[in-house]
Amino acid sequence: MRFSFWPGSGQPFETVKALALHAEATGWDGIYYADHFMPNGADVSGPLNEAWTTLAALAATVPRVRLGTLVTGNTYRHPAILAKMAASVDQISGGRFILGLGAGWQENEHKAYGLEFSTVRGRLDRLAEALEVITGLFENERTTLAGKHYQLEDAPLEPKPVQNPLPILIGGGGEKVLLKLVARYADEWNIWGNVATMKHKMAILDQHCRDLERDPTEIKRSAVAMLFMSEDKSFLDKIRTGGPDRPVIVGTAKEVADILRAYAEAGVDEIVIPDFNLGEGDKKRERVDRFMNEAVAASGLH
Repeated sequence: MRFSFWPGSGQPFETVKALALHAEATGWDGIYYADHFMPNGADVSGPLNEAWTTLAALAATVPRVRLGTLVTGNTYRHPAILAKMAASVDQISGGRFILGLGAGWQENEHKAYGLEFSTVRGRLDRLAEALEVITGLFENERTTLAGKHYQLEDAPLEPKPVQNPLPILIGGGGEKVLLKLVARYADEWNIWGNVATMKHKMAILDQHCRDLERDPTEIKRSAVAMLFMSEDKSFLDKIRTGGPDRPVIVGTAKEVADILRAYAEAGVDEIVIPDFNLGEGDKKRERVDRFMNEAVAASGLH
């Protein structure tokens, strides 16, 4: 099983780079980064770094781990330009990039930046067409497409990505349309989810794969969950009162190891841990190190 780290994009770049280098040096497999331009909520004044420029910088300075967007909003950039960006970052990283892509959901930044938001169906239609554009450019010398939303005329993409194919990760859990796009186009798939959620969604994804006559095992599955690991029972009990369906991993080191094994037994290939609730500075490093050294080591999965 892979274990990847997700530093929040509101932190200064030097902090993000230091965290990525620490994760690289301590056995983590990947670094993911969110693609947003402003916070989602009443207070939109907080800083957020732009994802793609940040990942290009990490690709040049962090030597081993996989790097990816979790996930790029398709509505923010023309997919042909996005394919070119992905190929360039893959070149910079020496073949370690994952193109994470989703339909886009954060309405306030669409309004603030003058980006068309459309309906859920409209955004999913755009995503489907964008995936056709991107895979065409990656695979072919020239691509022509007369789509409803995107048009290409004899379009090249050179240099190609180092990886062939460059992994496309689709994020989201919509059961009728989104997971069908995963079955058709994705090399990897990600959602926020606990073990029960992952089992439910993966059963639906597997059926879409069978309907399309695709081997479901070709698609790697990853889960994002907030980590609450402690030996303080009263603290853990408070976290657990939030309900059974939340995408959280809660417990002592031993209990977290058991949860990780349950993910693996369900068919999850990768766990992504965000740092949003892990504190600052040395406290954050101590918590991520305990997770790797105590829970992951005890799980026997890495």
